Amino acid sequence: MIDIKLIRENPQKYQDACKAKKFDIDIYRLLELDQQLRFNNEHLQDLLTIKNRVGKSIPTLSGNELQAALSELSLTKKEETTLQQQIKELKPEFDALILQVAQPTDDDVPVGKDDTENVEIRREGKVRQFDFEPKDHVQLGTSLDIIDIERGVKLAGTRNYILKGDGAMLHWAVLRFAVDFMVGRGYVPMSVPLLMKDETMTGTGFFPGSEDQTYRMEADQLNLAGTAEVPLTAYRMDEILKTDELPLKFFAMSSCFRREAGSAGKDTYGLYRIHQFDKVEQVVICENSVEESNKFHEEILANSEGVMAALGLPYRVVMVCTGDLGRGQAKKYDIEAWMPSRKNYCETHSASKFYEFQARRMNLRYKDPAAKKNLFCHTLNNTVIASPRVLIPLLELYQNADGSVTIPKVLQPYMGKEKITPRL
Repeated sequence: MIDIKLIRENPQKYQDACKAKKFDIDIYRLLELDQQLRFNNEHLQDLLTIKNRVGKSIPTLSGNELQAALSELSLTKKEETTLQQQIKELKPEFDALILQVAQPTDDDVPVGKDDTENVEIRREGKVRQFDFEPKDHVQLGTSLDIIDIERGVKLAGTRNYILKGDGAMLHWAVLRFAVDFMVGRGYVPMSVPLLMKDETMTGTGFFPGSEDQTYRMEADQLNLAGTAEVPLTAYRMDEILKTDELPLKFFAMSSCFRREAGSAGKDTYGLYRIHQFDKVEQVVICENSVEESNKFHEEILANSEGVMAALGLPYRVVMVCTGDLGRGQAKKYDIEAWMPSRKNYCETHSASKFYEFQARRMNLRYKDPAAKKNLFCHTLNNTVIASPRVLIPLLELYQNADGSVTIPKVLQPYMGKEKITPRL
């Protein structure tokens, strides 16, 4: 959420930010509501002063003066009721609009309409050139009897799957390696709930806007989280932290659930776009400082690159353009792994910087001795690893001519073997 004072100071900046991110929000209607609400609230304060003054004078009055005072008090109360009703009618529209205002991006974020206009920063690792006809991950998974998409769909519908045997073991190995990696980086492991209240989804910026992507438990008024970012970021919501507690560095391994509404016919093959997956997510909550946010943005990106490098996967880093950014993101890097079957680099990680956008919505603050007041924290998050999507490049890039798949060295201790081979 954006501070209304900042919108008042430069409304066009926020109108432009909404347009750049493709959100159709009328900033000037928001300011009109803001002005009416401020006027009504100020008038209410004036009426309260009048009520107090007249109320105190009544015991000392009599005759015509008393009748005049009572009449004035009655009129004041009627006007107070009218103003309160007007505020009651205006406030919901104001609250709904201000939640939809997009955060302006950093100056170096490229302007673009969608993900096709994201800007490549660098490439890491060497793309493998095969001297045999490679299989895609579904063909490999089927021949090795480690992926069963057909029965996953039979049980749960489209965009579902089953990992079995060494497929399940590889999936867990990737996640366990990522967990150990992040512990080594000094981040605190968390096991978090996945059923979130509406206010938690709103506080982290997923509502309004992502309701159609969220699995809703209507009977309990709860939502299945699409990422552990939600509980990790909201962990200390409505609290005032001590400065020496910051930065908070968390990570969690969790299942994630996404409806993929609006993606009918898109990426329907294999494990790329699915309804349920597991992810290790990292979150940083730091001081209200652009410099600190920038530092931790690079740090969480480096953490994820470290995992990709350890797995030996070629990838590229892109800066996400305005049209591909979410409402609250000031800047975002994507990591895209090379996937042979898709003949392209494809997204596996997203590192996002929010400044105080999420914290303001969550009322997450800290005591700042220098400023002698409470400030809103800054928040950031990034994928450490998400599986089974990462199994696509792992299986395809590590396959051998005989149909086996070599397990990356860092995962072999978790698997207890060096290769996945066809069952006899």
